[in-house]
Amino acid sequence: MAKRTTSRQLSGGTGSGCQVTWEDSLGNALNAIRVSTELIEEELRPHLDTLLTIAQERKKGVAEQVVENSILPVLAQVLWRKNCLTLKATKLVAELAREPMVRERCFHSGISSALLSLLSSSDQELLLHTGRAIGRIGYDNTLQQEKLLRNGVVPRLASVLLRYPANEVLVGVCLLAFCSLADMGEEDGSSMVWERAGHAAQGEWVFRGMSRNAAGSLSSTVTVVRLHEWSTGQYMVTVEVLHRCSTVFWSAHNKFSSTVRWFPMPHLTGWPKFYKVVKYSAQGFPQNGSWTAKVFHTLL
Repeated sequence: MAKRTTSRQLSGGTGSGCQVTWEDSLGNALNAIRVSTELIEEELRPHLDTLLTIAQERKKGVAEQVVENSILPVLAQVLWRKNCLTLKATKLVAELAREPMVRERCFHSGISSALLSLLSSSDQELLLHTGRAIGRIGYDNTLQQEKLLRNGVVPRLASVLLRYPANEVLVGVCLLAFCSLADMGEEDGSSMVWERAGHAAQGEWVFRGMSRNAAGSLSSTVTVVRLHEWSTGQYMVTVEVLHRCSTVFWSAHNKFSSTVRWFPMPHLTGWPKFYKVVKYSAQGFPQNGSWTAKVFHTLL
């Protein structure tokens, strides 16, 4: 009686009884993507699937091999073509952008500009993964943040957020991207719970977010994102991180801390030479600080 054997293969076998490791599958996929000059959809799809699966499993060394094999420029071309592979390529970029080595090369490889072009899409799933990729590219990387800002990312993100307010997941992704661009994001913002604050002024939208830990309780800090359209298509965004306590408590103990970064958001057709960044802690808050700012903190 023949002995029955089983094995798990990520892609086509190389011979009878041979088990294909994820390293073999990764190497085959990278080689196929790298030499694909015509970017034929039927040829690329299985290799993108393989690479996406391995990237989602967070295998060690994948980012290095993707960079060394010049895969990012190929992915940028796929994104620009806006075809049936665009969504898959966007998901792949969002996964790869978790790694600093990939983030560093997104602008020069054309990934960043291609992602910006996708923010005009009406496909909400595509917008979701595009926003997620942008947020991760900007995370903890001042150079990438500045390049994205100068290329008009925030007006585009604001447009997406305001077009689909009922899509809570998409709104949350846009808000996390704002935080990353302000250098106040979290490496993994999946635990953030967002709500829209009431009583905002006309042309202003305020959102509050808190992280939920493994036990289900909310963190002691609040992230506040305030979006203000001061002219058609022109925005100012304020991102704040502060402790959940009142101004009365802060005044009494002088321990209330707050960090703010704001920048004007011009129309898509232009960007000024400089944007302004303001960071302060409440311990050094000027005594003649505006009444409005203190009330805003109190309402949190």
